[in-house]
Amino acid sequence: MSKANIIRAWKDEAFRLSLSAEQRALLPANPAGAIELDDSQLEQVSGGSTGEDLCFATHTPGCLTK
Repeated sequence: MSKANIIRAWKDEAFRLSLSAEQRALLPANPAGAIELDDSQLEQVSGGSTGEDLCFATHTPGCLTK
């Protein structure tokens, strides 16, 4: 399998699932590692926002007033 198709298989689930079982078995592990999170991990995600940047982006009057 070409490098381009290996990368496509890593990125594109539909393409990966279209491969035969033998082809999928030959794929090297994705260097990004596992990408699935369970519910307890997702509950801890904050999105990287402090809230202040959202106030500036939305121009909300009185947002985060001290």
